[in-house]
Amino acid sequence: MTAGMQPSQPGRITLTRHTIEQEHRHPGSTGDFSGLLNAISTAVKIIGNQVNRGGLADLHGGAGSENVHGEVQQRLDLVSNEVMLAETLWGGHLAALASEEMPDILPVPAPYRRGKYLLLFDPLDGSSNIDVNITVGTIFSVLRAPDSGEEPRLEDFLQPGVTQVCAGFALYGPATMLVLTTGNGVDGFTLDRDIGAFVLTHPRMRIPEQTHEFAINASNERFWEDPVRRYIAECLAGRSGPRGQDFNMRWVASLVADAYRILTRGGVFLYPADTRNANGQGRLRLMYECNPIAFLVEQAGGLASTGRERVMDLAPTGLHQRAPLVFGSRAEVERIERYHREPDDRGFDGSLFNVRSMFRAGR
Repeated sequence: MTAGMQPSQPGRITLTRHTIEQEHRHPGSTGDFSGLLNAISTAVKIIGNQVNRGGLADLHGGAGSENVHGEVQQRLDLVSNEVMLAETLWGGHLAALASEEMPDILPVPAPYRRGKYLLLFDPLDGSSNIDVNITVGTIFSVLRAPDSGEEPRLEDFLQPGVTQVCAGFALYGPATMLVLTTGNGVDGFTLDRDIGAFVLTHPRMRIPEQTHEFAINASNERFWEDPVRRYIAECLAGRSGPRGQDFNMRWVASLVADAYRILTRGGVFLYPADTRNANGQGRLRLMYECNPIAFLVEQAGGLASTGRERVMDLAPTGLHQRAPLVFGSRAEVERIERYHREPDDRGFDGSLFNVRSMFRAGR
């Protein structure tokens, strides 16, 4: 060994090594995919650094603009979007990309070579929480571009979730993490800042089938459909209710944070359709949030549903289409789907004061 060189720590597998080893298992692979993941991981490192600097770099607060969804953009939304574009456009891996922060697709411009993949991403999920230092992240989905030789079109992106080549998210929390799947399980990587590389720390992540935790925005209860109201009421009723066990509610209001918690210790997340949308649309974006999270969850042994059907079977009709999303431990998602299929005629009253009131008879 050359003087001054340090031996690598045994058992440490970097993201670069991991993706190259995966490609070697597929004869004829060109290295384009590992190159794309390397570009995404570089973007994640840069965004993570910007998130960590936050107020020090005067990046907190609104940008004075709205995105295509009519939401106020944060400064870090725009910075993160520009970083993703800068790191992925030039490598020759992509034919086009689409961002939650941009109204239309962006074909890779000349003089850059166009590749065989399409990239969709939410550059900074949970950005409304950035000022209060809550965990945020980046979500991405990779599709294969049609081999037509023509200019990329919007229709090329409107593929159901089952066609995803890869999906993942970055988590900017106490540690910067990258969680991804290529259709062969889910692996989690942690950024080792000493060497500047993502290292495999959570191989073969699996979601427990049973859980005692659920995540939902309870402030929307008045808009919930009856099956969701029934499910949450039964959870809140605890041991004295029909489930016969106590549940804990967790709600971070950051999709990546809630998803990571469920991937590591189980649970169920609900952002369901509600009565504010007559056409049954949910709040989350199908292409940028629902499909990539659903791919990860299913590869980790869980389920992802709209409450009525599998998320990844939905046929997209628009780039910024919204959809309901229920995902997590298999048994709970199956129960929620069953409640959507079966009317509840038992008349269970799950209100907190009915079940647990300090004024109940006999006290």
